[in-house]
Amino acid sequence: MKEVNGPAGVGGWLLVFCLLLIVWQPLSLGLAAAAVLDDLAVRGLPLALVILLRVLVTALGIAAGLALMNRRPAAVTMAKASLVASAATDTFVYLTPFYPSNRMPGETPFYVVAALAYYTIWLAYLFRARRVKNTFGA
Repeated sequence: MKEVNGPAGVGGWLLVFCLLLIVWQPLSLGLAAAAVLDDLAVRGLPLALVILLRVLVTALGIAAGLALMNRRPAAVTMAKASLVASAATDTFVYLTPFYPSNRMPGETPFYVVAALAYYTIWLAYLFRARRVKNTFGA
């Protein structure tokens, strides 16, 4: 067994990240989708496709979170792909009219910047964290 310098295993911020992927992301999607289901009759197929896209991206996030928790070899790569897919999806949702929102005019850029900052911070964590390197050899 190789000796590691620093934290290893699924704990600390890595555990927080896993829980965000496994618990928070699906819960957030469920609440958001439930809020727009009544709009399906008006917005039709485009809204249904955006909801489906969000479900698929969330499923990737759950798979990545479970892979991280179980220390699977490709877990970090899957988590990075999940973050990129989530960032792209959120940006699409915020910048297009397909998904209804209650944002006031002029607020959208703040939502986009906040979302991109969130995903960038977690991506940087996966690339740089000693715990991730020690646990997955990434």
